[in-house]
This record gives sequence, structure tokens and C-alpha cells, in this order.
Amino acid sequence: MRQRPSYSRAMDAILHKRYERLKRIEGVLPPVGAAEADCRDPQWLLQRLGDAYGDADPKAQLRALQRDLRDLVKQGRIAAVNPRGKPLRYRRHKEDLKEDAAIWSHTLQQIRDLVGGVAKARQLDRLWQQLPTNDEVPLLDGDRLRIVPDSLRLRPPAANPDALTAVIAALAQGCALEVKYENAEGERKGARIHPQAVVQRGPIPYLFALKNDEDAPVRLYALHRMIKATVLPEVPARKAQGFNLDQAIAEGRVDFGQGTMIALELRVRGYLTTILLDCPLSDDQEEADEPEGSDFALRVTATVPSTGQLLRWLLGAGDNLEVVAPADLRHTVAVQAAKMAGLYDVEGVCAEAANSAQRDSCRGTTAVTENGEMSLRQT
Repeated sequence: MRQRPSYSRAMDAILHKRYERLKRIEGVLPPVGAAEADCRDPQWLLQRLGDAYGDADPKAQLRALQRDLRDLVKQGRIAAVNPRGKPLRYRRHKEDLKEDAAIWSHTLQQIRDLVGGVAKARQLDRLWQQLPTNDEVPLLDGDRLRIVPDSLRLRPPAANPDALTAVIAALAQGCALEVKYENAEGERKGARIHPQAVVQRGPIPYLFALKNDEDAPVRLYALHRMIKATVLPEVPARKAQGFNLDQAIAEGRVDFGQGTMIALELRVRGYLTTILLDCPLSDDQEEADEPEGSDFALRVTATVPSTGQLLRWLLGAGDNLEVVAPADLRHTVAVQAAKMAGLYDVEGVCAEAANSAQRDSCRGTTAVTENGEMSLRQT
């Protein structure tokens, strides 16, 4: 059999590589109809797909990418949403990935794989984080997906952009940092720290890091308290032995806990009954119906980390929850509840509640809804 010339095989490989590269570009762009702010410019694309352009210098990579973008525009596969703008921003031009049955079938299988993994591990938050950014499955853009907390949203603190940039760079490069830090008491100190990971708890991002020559503990630094941070490229960041970010979160260390686990026992009623049946406190949570005539619906047991977050959640549940065990936590909740009651005219409130029905008939009142939220009831 006559073999094809080597240059033909090489050309086939080049064309196939380019075909795959164009498909990748098309795949990471948002769908037709996406807002301009959600569309991608060449620099963003180069950061995501730079490996597709070999080891050329960044300027050469950018020129090659721009040629590919022009070809895709000519083929009608993508479009620039701001033709006269700088930089140009692109989105897919096809109506939907479903137009190509083979592509959609492949994409759907990837979605199944992604969903299957996180659903079994009860990590749906990771699913929503990956769907808008995954190179292969960019199906949900900013117009169709939002992640919101289930508690009062505080405004994030102001952070030094230079310090924040230095932290990200040090983590990416595996380098140490020289920082000047102001603690909660207003004291300013300097240190050489060895970054391990960043985690955002509520509105505040924190850096896990080793301090100076310490091997332990891995400390938490609030990024907005960093006055100055300098990357030390010649100093590799030391790795904390046994540190694992997921484990640290599970142990409550993000909430400044010490990894102490407790056997929590509660009696619950009202909206908490449904919530804890749908969203367990832990993998080992167990529930049992309360006896007939009880003021509560369920008795719940679970092994959870002892943290300030747990205490805040317990207090926030109000009278829909009673802490049965451990005894010291029950005592803490009772003391805090008593202090809260002391801030209000409890006797006056009780007398007012006795006449609430009469008041409600003539004016609007504030009421607690089934899920524990405050709402205005107008009659």
C-alpha cells in the first residue's frame, strides 16, 4: 500500500489541531444574546486557552488568537458585540449548542458527569461555581445564574488592591510573602508568611498561611487587614504538613475554631423541621419524632465542629430550637438568650402579645413568617 507523504500527515495534524483550537474558542464564549459585560475579549481568552498556542511569546500568541477570532467571525460561528470597541468582545453566533446534535450530546454527557459527582457528595455549590467557568460546559452565564447567601448580606470590606494582587501571585507561584498587617485591635506588625490557600467566609476573604519560621499552626489572615504585601520570588513558600483546605473547612477552622467536634443534640420545630430533613447538619445526622404532646416535632443528633458560626446559627433559630446537649453549649445558649431578653421589656412584650389580635384588626403589624423571616402583615 502506498503511504501518504510525511508532509501530508503533518498537514493533517496541523489542521486537526487548528480545528480543535477553534472549537475550544467557540466553546468558552457565552451564548448568543449574552450581555456585553459577559462577553470575552482576546486577553481573557488567551489566559484560558494560552496552552493551545504553544510556547510562543505572549504577543505572538495574541496575534495567532486574533487570526482565529477573525476566521470564526467570517465563518459566522462567533460575533463581536462591540464592533468598534476596544477591546473587542465576542460571543457565540449560533442560536444554541443544540443546533449541533453531536456537540450537544457530548456536552450533555459532561453535564451528567459533573452533576453526578457533586450530587453524591452533596456539593451542589461546586456545581454552580463550575458551570459558568468550565471550558467544556460554559452553559450558564451571569444572566442565568446567581449564588446568594442564606443570611444577611454584609458589604465586603475595602482591600488594598496591591496587597491582594501580591497574595494571588504568591499563591500561584508558590512563593513567600513579606507583609505588614493590622490586627483587629489596630496593632500593626510585620511578618514573613508562607501562603497555603485562600477562602472567603461571608464577605471577608482570608489567607491560610504559616508565619515566619513556624511549622504550626496554620494561621488565618484577613486580606483586608493587609496594609502591604511583597512577593518574595526567591523564597519558596513552605508547605504546612498535613494541611488540607477541605478538611480545615470541615473542622470549622475558617470560623476560627480549633477543629473540636461535638455531639450536638437538638429539639426542633417549625421551619427548622423541614430544613434539617432536607439539609442535614452532618453526614451522620439522625432524626427521631418527638413524643406525642411534645412542644417540638423532631429530636436531631449530629457531629459538628464547635465554632462561633454554630452558636450564631443556634441563636438565630430563636424558639424553633432547643439545645439538649452538650451541656456546656446548652448553658452558653441559655446565658446568651437571657442577656438578649434583658435588653427588652419582656413583661411588656408578653402583655402586648395578649392583645395582638385586637391590634391586628385595625392596623398593619410585623409578623414572623413560617421560615423565620420578618414580614409586614397589613389588614
